[in-house]
Amino acid sequence: MVQLMTKSLLRIDKNSERAVHELLKSRAESRIYIYLLRKNGAKSEEIIKGTKLHPSTVRELLSKMHGQKIIYREKLKNDSIGKNPYFYKATSPMSLLERKTKELEDRLNKIANLTEGQNENKKYVRIKIYKRDNKT
Repeated sequence: MVQLMTKSLLRIDKNSERAVHELLKSRAESRIYIYLLRKNGAKSEEIIKGTKLHPSTVRELLSKMHGQKIIYREKLKNDSIGKNPYFYKATSPMSLLERKTKELEDRLNKIANLTEGQNENKKYVRIKIYKRDNKT
């Protein structure tokens, strides 16, 4: 029974990772993003252990993902000597989807406007995301 539950959870994680990977275009970034969602935030050392990615890869991607506003960070107060570590959290999946939808709309509209020539401001493609109400 325990083995079956572990396999089904692993399958869900892999499917989620695949879907996020399609948005972020990086397997390592998707692993970090999903890890931060599942843990509701973590320090870089925890992310390294939890994702099993190389430390330099994690640190580089955390910086890149923060710059792209895929994740955000806050500085933790540390009583010991040394640098204060950051605590990283993932942006909400809806926020990520809305941003990626806007990017996709822009790319599709550039293609649609190829035949229109000078009129590049016309919008032919609009993608609408409907938020599901959890009450129903």
